[in-house]
Amino acid sequence: MDDVFKALSDPTRRDLLDELFREDGQSLSALEARFSMSRFGIAKHLRILEDAGLVVARRRGREKLHFLNPVPIRLVHDRWVSKYAEPWAAALSDLKSRLESPMEKIFEIYIKTTPERLWEAITDSDIRSKYQFGNTLQSDWTPGGRFEMGNPKAGQILGEGENLEVDPPRRLVQTMRALWGDDVKAEGTSKITWEIEPVGDSCHLTVTHSDLREGANEQLYGGWPMILSGLKTWLETGEKLTTPGSLLYT
Repeated sequence: MDDVFKALSDPTRRDLLDELFREDGQSLSALEARFSMSRFGIAKHLRILEDAGLVVARRRGREKLHFLNPVPIRLVHDRWVSKYAEPWAAALSDLKSRLESPMEKIFEIYIKTTPERLWEAITDSDIRSKYQFGNTLQSDWTPGGRFEMGNPKAGQILGEGENLEVDPPRRLVQTMRALWGDDVKAEGTSKITWEIEPVGDSCHLTVTHSDLREGANEQLYGGWPMILSGLKTWLETGEKLTTPGSLLYT
């Protein structure tokens, strides 16, 4: 977490995160136009934010776009803030989510585990329920196969979709249609991509939630930081997160 605190210590880097929070997926040229700083200076600050995992860069044609990754901040929250001020922090987090209007959200996290064990945690329904609000995921995990998300307390299917790509233990791409309420049903189908990259004795996990309309309902993507924090906690310690949000529906 030292890299996260170092990155957040500079006011310009905090302003860059605020700018990406305002409009995610901006190019270096777009960010440069909003700051009285050279292109080299902006690029240097972005590199520090990328190294800390707070910003994720993705190529789109000839452009390199930058996305805000809230997972490291969520991990700081889970380690310290949630013990003392969860209601206040949750309220502010909800306010942040309501103000966002993403078309694509990218989340990154490093987990000390093997690709095989991480893949199992993503695709095993019992393990999935331990870090995703008690929800189960049923599928045969074949390309073109269907999956259903449920919860013993829900009394209905919470989500459904199709497995577009299944490449264990590296890549899983699925469509997703949320069904837990009329408001999210109206959002239609989005896409979720899981990418696993081994790094030493750990794994670099990237989750990309795409095909979201601008201004999409925050319920579709707002839970990812909590889910990935719970996944990391489970794989590294064998324990569940115990913050109020992580215990939702369990």
